[in-house]
Amino acid sequence: MNIALLISGGGTTMEAIIKATQNGTLKNVFPVLIIASNEKAGGIEKAKKLGIKNEDILVINPKDFSTREEFGEKIIEECKKRDVDFIGQYGWMVMTPENVINVYKNMIVNQHPGPLDTGRSDFGGSGMYGLRVHQTRLCFVNKTGRDFWTEATAHRVTTKFDEGVVLKRKQVPILEGDTGESLQHRVLPIEHEVQIELLKDFSEGEVVEFHRDIPLVLEGEEDILNECKDSAKKLYPNG
Repeated sequence: MNIALLISGGGTTMEAIIKATQNGTLKNVFPVLIIASNEKAGGIEKAKKLGIKNEDILVINPKDFSTREEFGEKIIEECKKRDVDFIGQYGWMVMTPENVINVYKNMIVNQHPGPLDTGRSDFGGSGMYGLRVHQTRLCFVNKTGRDFWTEATAHRVTTKFDEGVVLKRKQVPILEGDTGESLQHRVLPIEHEVQIELLKDFSEGEVVEFHRDIPLVLEGEEDILNECKDSAKKLYPNG
């Protein structure tokens, strides 16, 4: 399975995945393309140090295109050149164009650092990334007094942020005294595990969709969630 890895920042998950393909953890999975959404993404240097060829590490910035469709066409073009079977978004901070999603239907996934609940209120959506997600989850469980855990998540990509069906997740306990930073620190290696395990599932044709029986946000708690999201955005204006 040839994979393209889309990044916007430090590329720590990308790094973990590439290493997993090199040490035998991921068999029959080949990283053939790295796409960064900006030239300052720290993951670019990580990819070079891991042996990815320079010609397979590209900066494709949406700001360089007049339309989202043209941006998507460029991504598709580069993926097709390398016979990409699967696209993974790992800290990819831009909205993926619909034409890319359509070409790679059911074979494009996104990494998210908190719990998601497809079709219901949850800890994703526009502006919910990085420390904001962890802070929102901390705020919510403390205000509701239940479910003292969070989750690292992998989900399908759709035309809206974080609304695709969840494919894999792992819980991480929330500890007394946790901050957004301490929670992020503990969740990140679990995020790596989730993404690597999901790639193994895809390569072996064993992908399973996940749907929750009990909502993350119960009836009447929507205002609490929104208040927590708003305060997290103010606390972490840069995510």
